[in-house]
Order: sequence, then C-alpha cells, then structure tokens
Amino acid sequence: MSTHIGAKPGEIAERVLMPGDPLRAKWIAETYLEGAQCYSTVRGMFGFTGRWNGVDVSVQGSGMGMPSASIYAHELINEYGVRSLIRVGSCGALTEDLQLRDVVAAIGSSTDSNINRVRFDGLIDYAPVADFGLLRTSVEVAERRGVTMRVGPVLAADAFYTDRPDLYDSLAEYGVLAVEMESAALYTIAARFRARALTILTVSDHIRTGEKTTSQEREQTFSQMVEIALDTIVA
Repeated sequence: MSTHIGAKPGEIAERVLMPGDPLRAKWIAETYLEGAQCYSTVRGMFGFTGRWNGVDVSVQGSGMGMPSASIYAHELINEYGVRSLIRVGSCGALTEDLQLRDVVAAIGSSTDSNINRVRFDGLIDYAPVADFGLLRTSVEVAERRGVTMRVGPVLAADAFYTDRPDLYDSLAEYGVLAVEMESAALYTIAARFRARALTILTVSDHIRTGEKTTSQEREQTFSQMVEIALDTIVA
C-alpha cells in the first residue's frame, strides 16, 4: 500500500483517469464504470476501479496543483504499475476562440513553477509534452463522437489567483489556449518513469470574458471530456 493511496496490490488498473476533484472521480465511477469498487478514501481523495467496454479502468482523484498531482502520479506508476494516465480536468480559456464547455487536449504544458528547474538544477527549461499515441487516439475518438476538440499548448500555473493577468494575454499571443494547474507535473512524472500521459480539459471559466460554470457543473456535467478519455485509454 502506498502512503497516499493505500490500495492493495491489484486493486488499481493499468489505465487511470485522473480528475483533480475527488467528487468528480466518484461521479465518473458511478456514471460510467461497470462494477465500480472504491479502493481508497485516504485524505478524502477517492479512487475507484471498474470496467469500460470490458476493460479495467481506474479513476483516481489527484487534488489541486502540481505538488499534489505529482504525488499521485508517482505512486500510481511506481507502486501500482499504472502505464497510462489521462488527466480529466477543468481549465480557464485564454483565447476568445474558446467558449465555456469546449474540450481541449494539451499537446504540451508551459509552467511558471520551478518544479522542473529544480529537477534539472536550473540549467534546462524542460518541455513536458503529452504521449503522442494517446493524443492521436483522443483526436480520432473526438472526431468519431462529433466533438470539436482543440489541440494545443496550455499553461500549468502554480497559483490559482495571480497579480499578473497581463501575462495571460502574452501567452495567448504565443498560442497557449488555456490555464490549469497539473499537466506539467503529470507529463514530467510520466516521462521520467516511462508511462503514457495525456491531459484533456473542459473550459470551466473564461479569463477574458469572466464567464464561468458552477462547482456542481464542474463536478458532474463535463461528460464529453470523460467519454473521450475513456474511449482513448481503452483503445
């Protein structure tokens, strides 16, 4: 049993969806997975395993921010043998081309965190990217489902509230689609331990317009993102 998950060997599948919100993990398991069983409630960060289209899939909450996501990704890969991880989360749109509830696949993740600078002794700005196989499959799945999914870079921010919103405008000028808080850490940990990772997001807030969804909507209604992720991870 790992320190922060506490599941027994064999209780977690090799394919895992990782929402930040543990209640979204519970909703996904109860809504989509056949025979879902809860394997962890440690720190209220729910984890479930069930089946999607006949394939074992787990859903594990990861909390908010890169330190928390790093812990869960590290333990899932190294303690439980997870090989494929797809983050299913919310994001704030930085470009006017995106609307509330649009789906985004993060091909790469910029960050204002020092998490990777410390890892490389401050000598390299490591560029965390998605697994190409998962990304390509997700695009094909979205097309089959008739969902317009934007593919592009995102920002993984260390802080939710910022004193420099002007930087978001600069990032948008360089093609960054949205801001969230976990993808850079997930991509880095997966690369280090030879696992596959992808981030699929739903626009929950719009930085430019101020539009936003409710907490309940973020928890229970982002179905397109979840369905694309499930079909992708079992392909």
